[in-house]
Amino acid sequence: MTALALLSGGLDSTVAAALYARDLPLEAGLFVDYGQRAAVPERRAARAVAAALGIPLEETESPLLSKLCRNHGLSATAPGSLPEPARGELDDSTAAARSAAAVWVPNRNGLLLSMAAAVAEARGIGVVVAGFNAEEAATFPDNSAEFLAAFNAALRFSTRSGVRVESPTLTMSKVELLTAGRGVGAPIDVSWSCYRAGPEPCGRCESCQRRNRAEDQAS
Repeated sequence: MTALALLSGGLDSTVAAALYARDLPLEAGLFVDYGQRAAVPERRAARAVAAALGIPLEETESPLLSKLCRNHGLSATAPGSLPEPARGELDDSTAAARSAAAVWVPNRNGLLLSMAAAVAEARGIGVVVAGFNAEEAATFPDNSAEFLAAFNAALRFSTRSGVRVESPTLTMSKVELLTAGRGVGAPIDVSWSCYRAGPEPCGRCESCQRRNRAEDQAS
């Protein structure tokens, strides 16, 4: 069944899209600028990922989420600093919860997936591909299998065609995800995992730390 990949430009969505495209047709990608700190490099990365996968990329914005990002201090122009956990703190529940709270956008995945499902149904596409993973599901419940099942149950009522969300990376740790991505030739090198929008990944935020740890363990 043809699919639409929700592409953030990050490692997870890049690998999920590549894994799906290995076996089934991937028709298009969708990138949403919702006012996040790293919107500029994420958009650039999403374009590069889509080009490498040979699919067109639809780009849109979410003014509502952008407003929420500003109000919660999560936008690119918002003051304040991001947590920079030590690598040894990545699996510490207290440190992880503190970091998650600093980057949490209310109902972000719910809204982004709803937008993607609407685009998919309008185009006659049956699947939305999302890059969830088990490692981050420990602190981000909207990455979990329970969330995916509940969201798909809702889509049976909110879409006439029965669009569903699939995540080939759902049960993987970051190192497993990275290894699987390399195995299918996913365009990992052009992806962007940093929460910040500098010229290079900061290497200090939680997202950078998780990716760097996975790269070290997978090497």
